[in-house]
Amino acid sequence: MKRSVTSTPPSGERWALITGATAGIGAAFAGRLASDGWHLVLVARDAERLATQAAELTGRHGVETETIAADLSTDDGCARVERRLAEAPSVELLVNNAGISLNTPFLRSSPADEVRLLRLNVHAVLRLTLAALHTMTERRRGAVINVSSVAGFGALMPGSTYSASKAWVTNFSESVGQSARPFGVRVMALCPGYTRTEFHQRAGIDMSKTPEWMWLSAPAVVDEALRDLRKGKLVSVPSWKYKLAVAGLRHAPRRLLARVARDTRGRIGRDHG
Repeated sequence: MKRSVTSTPPSGERWALITGATAGIGAAFAGRLASDGWHLVLVARDAERLATQAAELTGRHGVETETIAADLSTDDGCARVERRLAEAPSVELLVNNAGISLNTPFLRSSPADEVRLLRLNVHAVLRLTLAALHTMTERRRGAVINVSSVAGFGALMPGSTYSASKAWVTNFSESVGQSARPFGVRVMALCPGYTRTEFHQRAGIDMSKTPEWMWLSAPAVVDEALRDLRKGKLVSVPSWKYKLAVAGLRHAPRRLLARVARDTRGRIGRDHG
Protein backbone atom coordinates (compact mmCIF):
# COMPACT_ATOMS: atom_id res chain seq x y z
CA MET A 1 0.00 0.00 0.00
CA LYS A 2 1.34 3.40 -0.98
CA ARG A 3 0.39 6.25 1.31
CA SER A 4 1.54 9.60 2.63
CA VAL A 5 -0.76 10.50 5.50
CA THR A 6 -0.55 11.39 9.16
CA SER A 7 -1.79 8.94 11.78
CA THR A 8 -4.16 11.51 13.30
CA PRO A 9 -6.13 13.34 10.60
CA PRO A 10 -7.24 16.96 11.09
CA SER A 11 -10.79 17.55 12.28
CA GLY A 12 -13.32 17.29 9.47
CA GLU A 13 -11.06 15.27 7.17
CA ARG A 14 -13.03 12.61 5.27
CA TRP A 15 -11.65 9.43 3.70
CA ALA A 16 -13.36 7.15 1.18
CA LEU A 17 -12.16 3.76 -0.04
CA ILE A 18 -13.19 2.69 -3.55
CA THR A 19 -12.61 -0.74 -5.08
CA GLY A 20 -12.41 -1.12 -8.85
CA ALA A 21 -11.38 2.54 -8.74
CA THR A 22 -9.51 2.92 -12.02
CA ALA A 23 -12.39 2.58 -14.49
CA GLY A 24 -16.09 3.10 -15.04
CA ILE A 25 -18.33 3.76 -12.06
CA GLY A 26 -15.41 3.38 -9.64
CA ALA A 27 -13.41 6.08 -11.43
CA ALA A 28 -16.50 8.30 -11.53
CA PHE A 29 -16.90 7.93 -7.77
CA ALA A 30 -13.22 8.80 -7.29
CA GLY A 31 -13.49 11.94 -9.41
CA ARG A 32 -16.70 13.14 -7.80
CA LEU A 33 -15.58 12.50 -4.23
CA ALA A 34 -12.20 14.14 -4.82
CA SER A 35 -13.94 17.21 -6.23
CA ASP A 36 -16.03 17.29 -3.02
CA GLY A 37 -12.87 17.27 -0.88
CA TRP A 38 -12.74 13.61 0.12
CA HIS A 39 -9.31 12.00 0.55
CA LEU A 40 -9.18 8.65 -1.20
CA VAL A 41 -7.94 5.09 -0.87
CA LEU A 42 -8.00 3.65 -4.39
CA VAL A 43 -8.07 -0.13 -4.86
CA ALA A 44 -7.56 -2.06 -8.10
CA ARG A 45 -5.26 -4.72 -9.55
CA ASP A 46 -3.14 -2.50 -11.82
CA ALA A 47 -0.57 -0.68 -9.66
CA GLU A 48 0.67 1.52 -12.50
CA ARG A 49 -2.80 2.65 -13.46
CA LEU A 50 -3.60 3.33 -9.80
CA ALA A 51 -0.52 5.50 -9.41
CA THR A 52 -1.42 7.55 -12.48
CA GLN A 53 -5.00 8.03 -11.28
CA ALA A 54 -3.89 9.01 -7.77
CA ALA A 55 -1.44 11.60 -9.10
CA GLU A 56 -4.10 13.12 -11.37
CA LEU A 57 -6.68 13.39 -8.59
CA THR A 58 -4.18 14.89 -6.14
CA GLY A 59 -2.95 17.36 -8.74
CA ARG A 60 -6.43 18.42 -9.80
CA HIS A 61 -8.22 18.55 -6.45
CA GLY A 62 -5.46 18.81 -3.82
CA VAL A 63 -6.66 15.74 -1.90
CA GLU A 64 -4.51 13.02 -0.38
CA THR A 65 -4.59 9.63 -2.05
CA GLU A 66 -3.47 6.15 -1.13
CA THR A 67 -3.34 3.17 -3.46
CA ILE A 68 -3.69 -0.53 -2.78
CA ALA A 69 -2.90 -2.89 -5.65
CA ALA A 70 -4.95 -5.99 -4.79
CA ASP A 71 -6.87 -8.78 -6.49
CA LEU A 72 -10.04 -9.00 -4.42
CA SER A 73 -10.89 -12.43 -5.79
CA THR A 74 -8.10 -13.74 -3.50
CA ASP A 75 -7.95 -14.03 0.28
CA ASP A 76 -4.71 -12.06 0.38
CA GLY A 77 -6.20 -9.22 -1.66
CA CYS A 78 -9.24 -8.96 0.61
CA ALA A 79 -7.07 -9.12 3.71
CA ARG A 80 -4.93 -6.19 2.55
CA VAL A 81 -7.99 -3.98 2.16
CA GLU A 82 -9.54 -5.22 5.40
CA ARG A 83 -6.39 -4.14 7.25
CA ARG A 84 -6.66 -0.64 5.78
CA LEU A 85 -10.31 -0.39 6.83
CA ALA A 86 -9.22 -1.05 10.43
CA GLU A 87 -6.44 1.57 10.37
CA ALA A 88 -6.31 5.36 10.80
CA PRO A 89 -7.22 7.65 9.21
CA SER A 90 -10.66 6.11 9.40
CA VAL A 91 -12.62 5.39 6.24
CA GLU A 92 -16.07 6.99 6.40
CA LEU A 93 -17.31 5.81 3.00
CA LEU A 94 -16.67 2.42 1.39
CA VAL A 95 -17.65 1.92 -2.25
CA ASN A 96 -17.56 -1.76 -3.24
CA ASN A 97 -17.45 -1.37 -7.00
CA ALA A 98 -15.10 -4.15 -8.16
CA GLY A 99 -16.90 -6.89 -10.05
CA ILE A 100 -16.85 -9.06 -13.17
CA SER A 101 -19.14 -10.81 -15.61
CA LEU A 102 -18.33 -13.83 -17.77
CA ASN A 103 -18.74 -14.07 -21.52
CA THR A 104 -19.61 -17.76 -21.18
CA PRO A 105 -22.97 -19.40 -20.46
CA PHE A 106 -23.01 -21.54 -17.33
CA LEU A 107 -23.10 -24.93 -19.07
CA ARG A 108 -19.91 -24.03 -20.93
CA SER A 109 -18.21 -22.38 -17.96
CA SER A 110 -15.51 -23.71 -15.68
CA PRO A 111 -15.55 -24.05 -11.89
CA ALA A 112 -12.51 -21.77 -11.66
CA ASP A 113 -14.19 -18.94 -13.57
CA GLU A 114 -17.46 -19.24 -11.67
CA VAL A 115 -15.69 -19.32 -8.30
CA ARG A 116 -13.67 -16.23 -9.25
CA LEU A 117 -16.90 -14.40 -10.12
CA LEU A 118 -18.46 -15.35 -6.79
CA ARG A 119 -15.33 -14.44 -4.83
CA LEU A 120 -15.16 -10.98 -6.40
CA ASN A 121 -18.86 -10.13 -6.74
CA VAL A 122 -20.05 -11.70 -3.49
CA HIS A 123 -17.27 -12.83 -1.15
CA ALA A 124 -15.22 -9.61 -1.35
CA VAL A 125 -18.33 -7.46 -0.88
CA LEU A 126 -19.25 -9.44 2.23
CA ARG A 127 -15.76 -9.28 3.74
CA LEU A 128 -15.08 -5.60 3.09
CA THR A 129 -18.56 -4.52 4.20
CA LEU A 130 -18.14 -6.42 7.45
CA ALA A 131 -14.67 -4.97 8.04
CA ALA A 132 -15.94 -1.43 7.42
CA LEU A 133 -19.01 -1.83 9.62
CA HIS A 134 -16.94 -3.01 12.58
CA THR A 135 -15.31 0.42 12.85
CA MET A 136 -18.19 2.52 11.49
CA THR A 137 -20.71 1.21 14.00
CA GLU A 138 -18.25 1.87 16.84
CA ARG A 139 -17.84 5.49 15.67
CA ARG A 140 -21.59 5.79 14.98
CA ARG A 141 -21.01 7.21 11.51
CA GLY A 142 -20.12 6.05 8.04
CA ALA A 143 -21.62 4.60 4.88
CA VAL A 144 -21.19 1.70 2.47
CA ILE A 145 -22.30 1.70 -1.17
CA ASN A 146 -22.31 -1.74 -2.77
CA VAL A 147 -22.51 -1.50 -6.56
CA SER A 148 -25.09 -4.02 -7.71
CA SER A 149 -27.14 -4.01 -10.93
CA VAL A 150 -30.64 -3.87 -12.34
CA ALA A 151 -29.76 -7.34 -13.66
CA GLY A 152 -30.14 -8.64 -10.12
CA PHE A 153 -33.91 -8.12 -10.20
CA GLY A 154 -34.56 -10.80 -12.83
CA ALA A 155 -32.97 -13.67 -14.73
CA LEU A 156 -33.00 -11.96 -18.13
CA MET A 157 -29.68 -13.35 -19.41
CA PRO A 158 -30.08 -17.14 -19.68
CA GLY A 159 -26.88 -18.93 -18.72
CA SER A 160 -25.40 -15.94 -16.88
CA THR A 161 -24.53 -16.16 -13.19
CA TYR A 162 -23.77 -12.43 -13.01
CA SER A 163 -27.40 -11.53 -12.29
CA ALA A 164 -27.54 -14.11 -9.47
CA SER A 165 -24.46 -12.58 -7.83
CA LYS A 166 -25.99 -9.10 -8.05
CA ALA A 167 -29.29 -10.32 -6.62
CA TRP A 168 -27.26 -11.37 -3.58
CA VAL A 169 -25.53 -7.97 -3.36
CA THR A 170 -28.85 -6.10 -3.42
CA ASN A 171 -30.55 -8.35 -0.86
CA PHE A 172 -27.46 -8.37 1.37
CA SER A 173 -27.11 -4.58 1.31
CA GLU A 174 -30.79 -3.99 2.02
CA SER A 175 -30.75 -6.40 4.96
CA VAL A 176 -27.48 -5.17 6.45
CA GLY A 177 -28.55 -1.58 5.91
CA GLN A 178 -31.53 -2.11 8.17
CA SER A 179 -29.35 -3.55 10.94
CA ALA A 180 -26.71 -0.80 10.66
CA ARG A 181 -29.16 2.12 10.61
CA PRO A 182 -29.66 2.29 14.42
CA PHE A 183 -25.88 2.85 14.73
CA GLY A 184 -25.94 5.89 12.47
CA VAL A 185 -24.41 3.96 9.56
CA ARG A 186 -25.92 3.69 6.09
CA VAL A 187 -25.60 0.75 3.69
CA MET A 188 -27.05 1.04 0.20
CA ALA A 189 -27.15 -1.09 -2.93
CA LEU A 190 -26.58 0.89 -6.12
CA CYS A 191 -28.38 -0.81 -9.01
CA PRO A 192 -27.62 0.90 -12.34
CA GLY A 193 -28.69 -0.31 -15.74
CA TYR A 194 -26.41 -0.30 -18.79
CA THR A 195 -23.66 2.24 -18.09
CA ARG A 196 -20.92 3.50 -20.40
CA THR A 197 -17.79 1.91 -18.89
CA GLU A 198 -15.11 -0.63 -19.81
CA PHE A 199 -17.10 -3.39 -18.09
CA HIS A 200 -18.65 -5.11 -21.11
CA GLN A 201 -15.54 -4.67 -23.25
CA ARG A 202 -13.35 -6.30 -20.60
CA ALA A 203 -15.76 -9.23 -20.38
CA GLY A 204 -15.81 -9.57 -24.17
CA ILE A 205 -19.58 -9.01 -24.31
CA ASP A 206 -20.91 -7.52 -27.54
CA MET A 207 -23.28 -4.67 -26.65
CA SER A 208 -23.41 -3.10 -30.13
CA LYS A 209 -27.13 -3.87 -30.56
CA THR A 210 -28.14 -2.18 -27.31
CA PRO A 211 -30.22 0.94 -28.09
CA GLU A 212 -28.54 4.26 -27.31
CA TRP A 213 -31.41 5.39 -25.06
CA MET A 214 -30.69 2.55 -22.63
CA TRP A 215 -27.21 3.76 -21.76
CA LEU A 216 -26.39 5.82 -18.67
CA SER A 217 -23.27 7.87 -17.98
CA ALA A 218 -21.09 6.88 -15.02
CA PRO A 219 -21.00 10.44 -13.54
CA ALA A 220 -24.81 10.64 -13.66
CA VAL A 221 -25.07 7.27 -11.90
CA VAL A 222 -22.72 8.49 -9.16
CA ASP A 223 -24.61 11.77 -8.71
CA GLU A 224 -27.91 9.97 -8.19
CA ALA A 225 -26.30 7.38 -5.91
CA LEU A 226 -24.93 10.04 -3.58
CA ARG A 227 -28.29 11.84 -3.52
CA ASP A 228 -30.07 8.61 -2.62
CA LEU A 229 -27.47 7.84 0.06
CA ARG A 230 -28.12 11.22 1.68
CA LYS A 231 -31.85 10.45 1.61
CA GLY A 232 -31.21 7.21 3.51
CA LYS A 233 -32.35 4.88 0.75
CA LEU A 234 -31.40 1.22 1.03
CA VAL A 235 -31.57 0.62 -2.73
CA SER A 236 -30.76 3.19 -5.43
CA VAL A 237 -31.87 2.67 -9.03
CA PRO A 238 -30.60 5.60 -11.15
CA SER A 239 -32.79 7.00 -13.95
CA TRP A 240 -36.58 6.87 -14.26
CA LYS A 241 -36.35 4.39 -17.15
CA TYR A 242 -34.62 1.82 -14.99
CA LYS A 243 -36.93 2.50 -12.05
CA LEU A 244 -39.78 1.51 -14.39
CA ALA A 245 -37.82 -1.53 -15.55
CA VAL A 246 -37.27 -2.69 -11.98
CA ALA A 247 -40.95 -2.26 -11.18
CA GLY A 248 -41.74 -4.47 -14.17
CA LEU A 249 -39.16 -7.08 -13.17
CA ARG A 250 -40.53 -7.23 -9.65
CA HIS A 251 -44.16 -7.66 -10.64
CA ALA A 252 -44.23 -9.27 -14.11
CA PRO A 253 -45.14 -12.97 -14.30
CA ARG A 254 -42.09 -15.23 -14.49
CA ARG A 255 -43.40 -16.82 -17.67
CA LEU A 256 -43.42 -13.42 -19.39
CA LEU A 257 -39.88 -12.64 -18.22
CA ALA A 258 -38.68 -15.96 -19.60
CA ARG A 259 -40.11 -15.06 -23.02
CA VAL A 260 -38.26 -11.75 -23.23
CA ALA A 261 -34.99 -13.00 -21.74
CA ARG A 262 -31.99 -12.46 -23.99
CA ASP A 263 -28.63 -14.23 -23.73
CA THR A 264 -25.86 -11.82 -24.74
CA ARG A 265 -23.32 -14.61 -24.30
CA GLY A 266 -24.82 -17.08 -26.76
CA ARG A 267 -27.16 -19.94 -26.03
CA ILE A 268 -25.98 -23.44 -25.27
CA GLY A 269 -25.26 -25.32 -28.46
CA ARG A 270 -24.42 -22.22 -30.50
CA ASP A 271 -21.10 -22.35 -32.34
CA HIS A 272 -18.56 -20.28 -30.34
CA GLY A 273 -15.68 -21.19 -32.68
